[in-house]
Amino acid sequence: MAKDKAKDTVRTRKANAAASVQRFLPVAEVRNETILLKNGGMRAVIAVEAMNFNLKSETEQQGIIAGYGSFVNTLTFPLQIVIRSSRTNIDDYLDAVRAIGEKNPNELLKNQTLSYIAFMEKLLDVADIMQKRFYVVIPIDQSIRHKTAIEQFFDWLHPDDTSARATQRNHSFRQGSRQLKERTDLVMGGLSSIGLHCKRLDTRELIELLYVTYNPHTAQTQKIPKQASDLNLEQTTM
Repeated sequence: MAKDKAKDTVRTRKANAAASVQRFLPVAEVRNETILLKNGGMRAVIAVEAMNFNLKSETEQQGIIAGYGSFVNTLTFPLQIVIRSSRTNIDDYLDAVRAIGEKNPNELLKNQTLSYIAFMEKLLDVADIMQKRFYVVIPIDQSIRHKTAIEQFFDWLHPDDTSARATQRNHSFRQGSRQLKERTDLVMGGLSSIGLHCKRLDTRELIELLYVTYNPHTAQTQKIPKQASDLNLEQTTM
């Protein structure tokens, strides 16, 4: 009987492996274009388009450097700059091209379009083509008290989100989101002043970013539903 009990325990542990990993993630929920952390912190994420600095003239380069320096000197809070490298994913583009090609009444153009799609799919399979995406993470942690080593140890032992934490997050969300928006507008204005195009990620884009970050292989085959009504962070495996 002891042997059978051990087997059941192993099966239970394997079945709950995903849930156990998710317990240790710092993210509690995503709403209103904001990532809410279990410790009460809040994060906004700005996607920034890359700029080809080398194609600029020397005068333009000096202006960009000076503008960036002025922007950094105006900041009174920390920033996190994230450069994420991932395999190129153009599934949506190929699906759109395929739909156009299949509707084309000209048989020659239809076959050429489908051949182009097959070539691109084969190229992506053979060549490991990478793309870089740039993000700026803006934090709000003013309400977080510095914890002692003992409190941090117990937090590590009990990483689960609690109703008390959720209540505290909801209580401070309005004020925190307002401060976060002010910081986000300041950063986006500073980046735009030096010629960088940037956009704050909305709720769905934040969930997609977290999903592909924590599930790089699964995200290639299992996509998040496009319908907003089918999007549920609680059901998304991370």
